[in-house]
Amino acid sequence: MADEIESDIMYGPLDESEEAVAAANELAEKNDDPDMQMQENVYINLIDDCYNCFNDGITKIDFILVYEDKRATTVDQLMISLPPTVNSEENDRIALAIQKQKDRHKLFKKRFLGNLSKIGLLMETDVRESDRSLVYFIKIHIPWSLMLKYAEDLNFRVPIRAANNYSSTITFVDRLLRFLHLSHNPFLSEAPKRYYDLYTSVFEISKEDHFMGNNHFPVHFTNTQRSFAVNEILQTTPFGRMEKGEIGIDRLVRERVFQAAYPLHEGDYKFDKTERQTPFHENNPRRILYDMWSRYRVFYKYQPLDLIREYFGEKISLYFAWLGLYTTWLIPASLVGVFVFMFGFIYLANNQPAHDVCTIGKNIRMCPLCDACPFWNLSDTCSSARLGVFFDHPGTVVYAIFMSFWAVTFLKHWKQKNAQITHRWDLMEFDEEENRPRPEFAIRTSRVEKNPVTGLLEPYFPPRTRLYRIIAGIITLSVMICVVIIFIVAITVYRIIISIPLLRSKDLQDYALTAASMSGAVINLIVIMILGYLYGIIAYKLTQWEMHRTQTDFDNHYTIKVFIFQFTNIYSSIFYIAFIKGKAIGYPGHYIRIFDLRQEECGQGGCLVELAVQLGIIMIGKQTATNLQEIMWPKILALYQRWQLSIPKTRCTTRWEDDFKRSEFGGLFEEYLEMVLQFGFITIFVAAFPIAPLFALLNNWIEIRLDAKKLVCETRRPIAFRSSTIGIWFHILQVLAYLAIIANACLIAFTSEFLPKILYQYTINWDLIGYTNFTLAEAPPNATKQSCRYRDFRYSDGTLTPFFWKLLALRLFFVILFEHVVFVLCRLTDAVISDIPESLAIKIRREKYLAKRALQDSNSYHHMSKEAEVEHTSRSKLTRFFRTSKSKTPSVSS
Repeated sequence: MADEIESDIMYGPLDESEEAVAAANELAEKNDDPDMQMQENVYINLIDDCYNCFNDGITKIDFILVYEDKRATTVDQLMISLPPTVNSEENDRIALAIQKQKDRHKLFKKRFLGNLSKIGLLMETDVRESDRSLVYFIKIHIPWSLMLKYAEDLNFRVPIRAANNYSSTITFVDRLLRFLHLSHNPFLSEAPKRYYDLYTSVFEISKEDHFMGNNHFPVHFTNTQRSFAVNEILQTTPFGRMEKGEIGIDRLVRERVFQAAYPLHEGDYKFDKTERQTPFHENNPRRILYDMWSRYRVFYKYQPLDLIREYFGEKISLYFAWLGLYTTWLIPASLVGVFVFMFGFIYLANNQPAHDVCTIGKNIRMCPLCDACPFWNLSDTCSSARLGVFFDHPGTVVYAIFMSFWAVTFLKHWKQKNAQITHRWDLMEFDEEENRPRPEFAIRTSRVEKNPVTGLLEPYFPPRTRLYRIIAGIITLSVMICVVIIFIVAITVYRIIISIPLLRSKDLQDYALTAASMSGAVINLIVIMILGYLYGIIAYKLTQWEMHRTQTDFDNHYTIKVFIFQFTNIYSSIFYIAFIKGKAIGYPGHYIRIFDLRQEECGQGGCLVELAVQLGIIMIGKQTATNLQEIMWPKILALYQRWQLSIPKTRCTTRWEDDFKRSEFGGLFEEYLEMVLQFGFITIFVAAFPIAPLFALLNNWIEIRLDAKKLVCETRRPIAFRSSTIGIWFHILQVLAYLAIIANACLIAFTSEFLPKILYQYTINWDLIGYTNFTLAEAPPNATKQSCRYRDFRYSDGTLTPFFWKLLALRLFFVILFEHVVFVLCRLTDAVISDIPESLAIKIRREKYLAKRALQDSNSYHHMSKEAEVEHTSRSKLTRFFRTSKSKTPSVSS
């Protein structure tokens, strides 16, 4: 059972507190938002548990370095692996190079470790013997005095005071449960929740005594902050000439001087069969994340974002916060999409054109679909016409408008959510601190110049030369896009060729175009996966060649390159079917040909049905392939790592050994790219595939737990990098949201049958009687062996009818009207909804005032903290970080 919380007032009356509290509470009551109310102060006693320690059991391990010493230590032993065909002179040259590299690596290692020791890091070495080498694990601890220095340099925020956080914002779900008279929210995570809020300020050594705990190490700095500070030291410690880029652990790992560098996981994520389940082990943060976050059985619950942030850092937790919010917003989009799709059943019952295809169509002979194909009856497409009704009815127009608003409103809501999270995690005033040159940049450049900011000599690359290289990269990207277009043309020709023998067969004639379209979509999916992989490698090499100075610049340019190519790669075939296929094929006797082949026409149900099939195969197929890759790839890498290491199994494997056997976390780039491309599927072409959000929702429920399990169970613990936004991905999402408005307008206008039916209703017959016959033109005399019909608005001599020109004008007018109305309404929505809620803005100003007051009142605070510390030293270890009983307030959840 948790200890009772002891609350008291730590400060006397503040000069402005009565007015500030009254104003805040009045606004909180008005907005039904208890989170705006001023909270009472509480005493907390934080003492860290040492999950990973030196041999003394006290000194905490903050980082691990690993290097191997091969058993083949002499050059002669290393030369055994060379082929016997190498002559003696070449043999001597290779031997000299091997020895030189070994000596160079030893020198780098000695210098680097010596410099770390001079800086003040404490190190302890643990040796393990494998079949092929001795593996050295160097355990690193950052002392208190050194931690203070780097905490100030890195602008760490540390706690000044604590306050109860029992109150929280009343959400829509809370109001719904209150309306249904339900007391418990089933979506709340069962993970232990922190029962207090920490008001923090940027750390300064000169004001060390003003902060909570004073010299108590874990009170000031979390495990992630300590590992981040050590990583900063490792990244900036030289091992040779700095002007040559001989600096930082990244280069040493890349050159195999060290095999790995990583922070440790905090305990195991599950119990051993022989392990005694003690309360201490149950509160292992890694095990809590495994049980309450990464398991598929909790797919419907909110994510414990505060725990994720405390264990993995802000950058990773922001990704899961965004993904959780995106998945939540997919629920209403999916429900509306399913309703729109089901509306097709109702619409089909009274759909006169589909009924005419199946009845009157028996007496209508259609022109051949290829030069060697037979004539066919319109009624042969009865099933396809009925299927097309599910994707092409007035409901899809309304749904396209709905999804345009959904995309813009979702991004606006993410801005608000991002502001709330960054405030809770003390990132409101955070600026990206990384400004040092990348290791690859330092290695590849041959010039050094003085940094105008720091005044230090740094590697330098001329901006003009970089610009030329960027232009060369753009040209390469254009060439790759041309390759994609070539493959699209090739797949188009394939569909034309494969459909000819199918159309000649009486048994397969009804399914010829559908089979050709589906097989082409599968081939297109395979081509997409292969080209995407190849261009990922090319884009990375190009971005390296462009010589971007900082990691942020490198990541942004790499992201833009890969996204533009992947967007073209994935959506080019879809754009072709939506806006090009069947639009300019000519008419009997005057067909337009490519490579002496007639251009392919849309399937029997129309281009919208074929577009829906293409979208479904590519979207679902790509998601399935990506999920299988995410499941299998970490396991394959871990098996390879274990095989390469070959450390004998023992009953007591150390944490650093176990983590070293796991694969390194690959970063968030692929995760963001997958979700952003999915966002395009459910917004840009949603009018053709209204159930796309449903498939996205099902995938994301799996994706969240899959990514969580990968982080908790299958990879090494990543560095807890700080970030206050999702970066350039948000701007890409905004571009996709506005592109979706234009794409859906054009899709409804030029691909759907919505506007032709509307014009026919208003000009000829409201009940659409005779519409099917009206849309079919007579083939010109002597153009075919028999008289036949084809889909177009033409006279028998091939000239276009007035209806065609009226329809073209209506389509252009609809695109302009749709685009302008939706854009204006979206901009109004963006202007009306503030990026930061009013309640949060008041709370931020209030906390700044309290932090300033707390720093001024240091003497009183320090005295009370000392007394409270003595009084509460007997608190249970189980409540030092989390409250194990049901909390009244959920943590930040998605």
